[in-house]
Amino acid sequence: MKERKAFLMRIDPALWAELEAWAQDELRSVNGQVEMILKQAVAKRRSASSPRAPEDDQGSSAGKAG
Repeated sequence: MKERKAFLMRIDPALWAELEAWAQDELRSVNGQVEMILKQAVAKRRSASSPRAPEDDQGSSAGKAG
């Protein structure tokens, strides 16, 4: 099993209760739920910041007078 980094986190009790209920709905521990949420957020950030392919000039000039 991969080594895991442990850290202390302070969290609002109301947020903890929401995370705990969400985790129970998905049959996870709160720790597992938080890790899953963070992984999804990192993946979304990576995909949003990845370089995009340039637009196809032929498609964008259709219908324009040349």
